[in-house]
Amino acid sequence: MATIGRGEGGTLSQDSLPGAYPQAGLITSNLTSLARAVHSRQAEYVRPQRIRIKVGSWNVAALPGTEKDIGGWFVQGKGVSESLANLKVNSPEEPHMPCQEALNPSAGKVRESVVDQESRASKKQSTIPQNDKGTLPGGEDIGLYVLGLQEIVDISSATEALRPYHDSSVTQKWKKALSDALPQGYMLVTEQHFHGLYLLIYAAPSVAQSISSVSASSVGTGIMGYMGNKGGVTVRFLLGETTRLVFVNCHLAAGTEKNSLERRNWDAAQIVARTKYDAIDDGSSAKEESGEVIGDEDFAWWFGDLNYRLTGLPSEDVRRLLMLHTRNEYDLGQRSSRKIENELAKTEGSIVPSANAEHHNQTDRSALIPPTGGAVIESASDMISSTSSTANSQTDGNELDPYSDPTSLQTTISSLLPHDELRQQQKAGHVFHDGWREGPITFLPTYKYDIGSVGVFDSSEKKRNPSWCDRILFRSKSDRDAYYQLRQEEAAARRKDAEMKASGIAKAAAEDEAVLFDYNPEYDGMAYVEDDDDDTNDGLEGGEPVVTKAGVVDRLQLDVYTSHQRVLSSDHKPLVAIFTLQYDGAVPELKAKVHQEVARELDRAENDARPDVTVVVDHRPDDEEGYSTPLNAAKLEDSNVVNFGEVRYGQSKLRTITIANTSQVASDFSFSEKALQDGTMAIVPPWLKLRLDNTDDPDKPVERFSTSPKLHLEPGEAISVVLELRVEDVAHVRDLNSGKAKLEDFLILHVSHGRDHFIPVHGKWMPSAFGRSVDELIRVPEDGVRSIPVDSNKDCDNNVKWSAPRELFRLTELIEELVERVIAEVGMTAHDPAVKAPWEVKTGWPFDSSAISEEDPELDDFCTSIREYLDTAKVIPQAPSTVQANVYLMAASRVLVDFLRSLSDGIIPESLWNILDQSMKDLDGTSHTPEDERQAILDVLSAAPNYNVSFVLLTSMLSRIAGEVAPVHDTQSAHNTLNLPLERIVRRAAVNAALAGVFAKVMIRSNTPSKEKEKKALEDRKRGVIEVFLVTSSS
Repeated sequence: MATIGRGEGGTLSQDSLPGAYPQAGLITSNLTSLARAVHSRQAEYVRPQRIRIKVGSWNVAALPGTEKDIGGWFVQGKGVSESLANLKVNSPEEPHMPCQEALNPSAGKVRESVVDQESRASKKQSTIPQNDKGTLPGGEDIGLYVLGLQEIVDISSATEALRPYHDSSVTQKWKKALSDALPQGYMLVTEQHFHGLYLLIYAAPSVAQSISSVSASSVGTGIMGYMGNKGGVTVRFLLGETTRLVFVNCHLAAGTEKNSLERRNWDAAQIVARTKYDAIDDGSSAKEESGEVIGDEDFAWWFGDLNYRLTGLPSEDVRRLLMLHTRNEYDLGQRSSRKIENELAKTEGSIVPSANAEHHNQTDRSALIPPTGGAVIESASDMISSTSSTANSQTDGNELDPYSDPTSLQTTISSLLPHDELRQQQKAGHVFHDGWREGPITFLPTYKYDIGSVGVFDSSEKKRNPSWCDRILFRSKSDRDAYYQLRQEEAAARRKDAEMKASGIAKAAAEDEAVLFDYNPEYDGMAYVEDDDDDTNDGLEGGEPVVTKAGVVDRLQLDVYTSHQRVLSSDHKPLVAIFTLQYDGAVPELKAKVHQEVARELDRAENDARPDVTVVVDHRPDDEEGYSTPLNAAKLEDSNVVNFGEVRYGQSKLRTITIANTSQVASDFSFSEKALQDGTMAIVPPWLKLRLDNTDDPDKPVERFSTSPKLHLEPGEAISVVLELRVEDVAHVRDLNSGKAKLEDFLILHVSHGRDHFIPVHGKWMPSAFGRSVDELIRVPEDGVRSIPVDSNKDCDNNVKWSAPRELFRLTELIEELVERVIAEVGMTAHDPAVKAPWEVKTGWPFDSSAISEEDPELDDFCTSIREYLDTAKVIPQAPSTVQANVYLMAASRVLVDFLRSLSDGIIPESLWNILDQSMKDLDGTSHTPEDERQAILDVLSAAPNYNVSFVLLTSMLSRIAGEVAPVHDTQSAHNTLNLPLERIVRRAAVNAALAGVFAKVMIRSNTPSKEKEKKALEDRKRGVIEVFLVTSSS
């Protein structure tokens, strides 16, 4: 059904739309529209639903070949090093249980070793380990894939940073790599490209249909604060009509200096401040004209290369400490192993950590003590021996908790995290402090590695400090609300504290001793920010309830947060987080039922004193017309839906609406205009006409009038409105065949000073051979076009089945037989010399439209029958003996001409015509015969065999018909005078020209010149191409 005010452009306000319900006793003041009335009963049509959302982030460093790894790690969950990630995958059914299958990826063939993988690494192929079965959930288990990439172009280049436009070609390889890896049927929700940033969102088919109100934004924060070498791309959409989701992919300022840290914070703040989304009109309230911003959503994800570093620690100490863990991935003597061992061999002195990590701005070699109180590590060699001894002590198979094991990777990570700039800035309230969370960090820093290595940190001269630059943060509406509620409570407490100090502590204590119990405004209230030393509380384990903006309760659970350590094509490791979102989403069938009930309630709520009419739809079964449509009569009678049943090309179908004044006062009404799909304003679409039985001119349609005639009914009076549906527009037929358009609309019956009535109109389109191309028709299955699904994404079979469209074979054969029969009948019955044969009256008979009688009541029925035989691939029968052969011939001729006119490419497509036209122009300058012309035409058409066969088929038919109705030779009077052949030659030339003129217009496609002289010359050349095949040697 068509909708009003839907689209990206200017949307009419609800109050200005036709059909707004007036105030009534049962309608509350805030339910001023049907949409809001339906929304007030949202609880009746939303049901709990659940999807998994996979968010991925990767800085690809503009390196070639990185796209080859996308499908492996992001979709298939490969490239995870379990030993370097302390990985546990939560199951949605049992959120605290590890997924055992995920932890055993080596079932079957053994996964490729790190040594073999690094030696094979190349930008020409995927660097994912071979025989990796995939550790993380992926494929069809994920309902929503969200991938954020950074540096897909070289952002260090001034040319790229200052480029005033976006080159869409650079994104194609990423888009193709991801779409090829996804399961079949997954749909692109949106893509957003901004210089080096690229955000792609794909959804499962069942999820995609519930996504709406997609809005995207880009913010540049790079050079001069606005260029695109740094910044963010964001997307907001509505899931299930209830849940607002926001995704932010960013690349913040790089560098380790203090001003770089401040610039990162500034970049993030600018992305929040400058991001604007289109407003959502979900029926809950008046549409917000100013749109939405980050913070208005129900759930948000912020990810990308945030570039926050580890600070206050010597780079060489951090590198060596981490490589004590990565060394175990290598065999001794391997190239990467030698790099690690050489660097570890340089470890001298002590790494004596201090338990106090408060002074993060000082380079402190004593900050690496495990927070669990484990033994102090005096040197890197001590760490090695300690690791070895601990491993030997665990031979009984009882593994220590990694958070309790002083030599575990997790303990090392926990000792480094207090030095993470992001966590420091969050705790200080400078950035990402308003409710943003992060999952437990159990994996190695994601930056910076030697390209092609699993665990070798930057071995260049810079030897950059490893850092968790790449992050995935998330936040719910409840998180944000809790933060601001806490801030309000703190502000109120401070005001109260100031008041108490001003009036005296003793007096204040007497008035409100509860406030003074133990409050310190400098530190109290900080409990909202989780302890940075305890990552286990960072996720939404179990799924905390979140009351969304739409008023439904959703839950978000973090299942996985890890890096793909064994992806080698970039100096960053990809990062992924998997969430389970439980949300209440709208069920279309239930909403439609509520919509219908609300409409009826509003109808009953109308004031009886106001003018009103009752609309009754005549539900006519299609059986009366010879075609059967399986309609649910009881259901149709229960609703005022005008159902035309099965609709065929060129067939007129009628339905009647009775409008009766059932109120106590006189009623004036009219049909209102509305916006059609093409943007025009009209009462009905072009394929539908209305006729009012009581007007002075009942045959005058009222569609597309600027104002519809107003009709007056006294109480008890009634009037009938006839609706005629007829699909004839070729462009519309093509859209119906492909599924791009549907026969759905509605009428707005406006009653003055009363409520409007909406009358849905529906028809089931029956696919037709009309409106297709020759290339499509030669591939139609033997069962005909009706066996092809009406779907814009599906085409005919790729295999060529016919040399020319079968419709041409059947129509030309039928017409030739009918012409012979008509000529024979006229010859047997023509006794009056004054009565001329039809071909003597019209030289273009039987194809000239002026020779076809529009008044013959059987003509339309015959045309419909013939088209039905063509569309169902059935043999067209000859006209019954009780039917005049001439009428049946007229119908077949009309169908053929309409069929040729409807072909999207014609018998001679425009591309062929341009070549053919030039060939004819070249031939005109030479001495030639008609046979030379015919040969030249066929030579050009031979490049397209199917068009060539179709052309020959039609011209052969026309030649035979011309020979029948205007023969040059009379076999019974071979010795006639010379005058008789001359008359016949002239007659034959006239017939040839008339037939060629009719068929040239429908067979040949070309551009139409604007000047009349050029247009006439073009028509003459087209006619000449057809006519040359109709001439005889005598003519």
